[in-house]
Amino acid sequence: MTPLFARTRERRRGLRLWHVWVVLPLAFIAALTVAGGVFYAGWDLLGVRELKAEPRIDSKTLFDLVKLSFGVVAGAGGLVALVVAYRRQRVDEDGALRDATRLHSERFTVAVSQLGDASAAVRLGGVHSLAHLADDAPTRALRQTCIDVLCAYLRLPYTAKSDLPPGDTAARHEYLALRQVRHTVIRLIRDHLRLDLEHAHSWCDYSFDFTSVVFDGGDFTGAHFHGTVSFDGARFSGGTVSFGNAEFSGGTVSFGNAEFSGGTVSFDGARFSSGTVSFSIAQFSGGTVSFRNAQFNGGTVFFHSAQFNGGTVDFAYARFSGGTVFLGNAQFSSGTVSFDGAQFSGGTVSFSIAQFSGGTVDFRIARFSGGTVFFGGAQFSGGTVPFDGAQFSGGTVDFRIARFSGGTVFFRNAQFSGGTALFGNAEFISGTVDFDSAEFNGGTVDFAGVSGVAPPGLPSSGGPLPAGVTLADAW
Repeated sequence: MTPLFARTRERRRGLRLWHVWVVLPLAFIAALTVAGGVFYAGWDLLGVRELKAEPRIDSKTLFDLVKLSFGVVAGAGGLVALVVAYRRQRVDEDGALRDATRLHSERFTVAVSQLGDASAAVRLGGVHSLAHLADDAPTRALRQTCIDVLCAYLRLPYTAKSDLPPGDTAARHEYLALRQVRHTVIRLIRDHLRLDLEHAHSWCDYSFDFTSVVFDGGDFTGAHFHGTVSFDGARFSGGTVSFGNAEFSGGTVSFGNAEFSGGTVSFDGARFSSGTVSFSIAQFSGGTVSFRNAQFNGGTVFFHSAQFNGGTVDFAYARFSGGTVFLGNAQFSSGTVSFDGAQFSGGTVSFSIAQFSGGTVDFRIARFSGGTVFFGGAQFSGGTVPFDGAQFSGGTVDFRIARFSGGTVFFRNAQFSGGTALFGNAEFISGTVDFDSAEFNGGTVDFAGVSGVAPPGLPSSGGPLPAGVTLADAW
């Protein structure tokens, strides 16, 4: 690239103003157009039909014409002054922005150099400096740059406590110092995500890249996620990471392929009201991930192809009242997933083609009063899936084409009082499916076309059936 071409591109990136000899005629034309429009509007409103001809001009009329001429000249001069003042103001603002950007860049360079210092205290100072720089950034892009650097620091190689060499005191001290700096970064991000979107220092609608970050603790309690946030491939291996009472109300937050292998990750009381939150292909192999009392009332939450093979995932008393929660093709092979006492009153929760081969997926005392819960094509080949005491009073629970070939599925003391429960064309091959003491007193329960061994506790097809129960062609 030639120096001349480089300078030309640099000028183009700066303030762009039309030449004054182009702006002035355009300004005069615009002024004349507005004045003419106002004149003719007034002419029409006054109902004037024609002008009165004056054969002679007296001194008063002449004086009025002179005043009008001077007024036009003064107005034109004022218009020129206004255009010039506007251009000067724009130039001054652009100069001020350049000065602020230059000062920001100088401070940014110092803060980033502190992040690479050997002393943890100096690194802490750099972290705080970057957070203040983000708040004072003259442009949105410069603020995003500061946020990107803070996130990049978390993505640097990090050895968790469980992976430290035993008895290595120096390594432990280095780990504790680095952990303190990392948790400070998380805390500062959390503090800015707690601010209302309209707040001047809010980072809610910015992008955060936590890809492959190792979390052994951290607090995002009460954070508002409105932008794009990536936890893809992150490892939650110990400590407590809290998203309690966080609000996911827009944008995209992704935990795709994340590993939950230890510690506690809490989404207790979190609100999912819009946007997309994805746990697709995430691995839950240890520790506890809790969604107790979480509210799913909008947007989409994906657990597509997630693997539940250890630990505990707790949706107890969560409320599903809108939006879509998709667990299609999820694999439940060990550990515990609890929907104990959860309320399904709206939206869609889908377990389509999910595989229940081990562990426990608990729906005891859950209430299905609206929306759709879909188990179509799910395979129950092992483990335990209890619906004991569940209340089916509205909405649709769909087990059509499900395959019960092993494990245990309990509907004991379940109450079917409304809504629709569909088991059409399901296969009851082996294992245990038990409807003992279940109550069928309303709604629709359809077993038409099922095959295999009849589960105990169902009404006999040889006698009168409760209203709404269909056993046509079953067994």
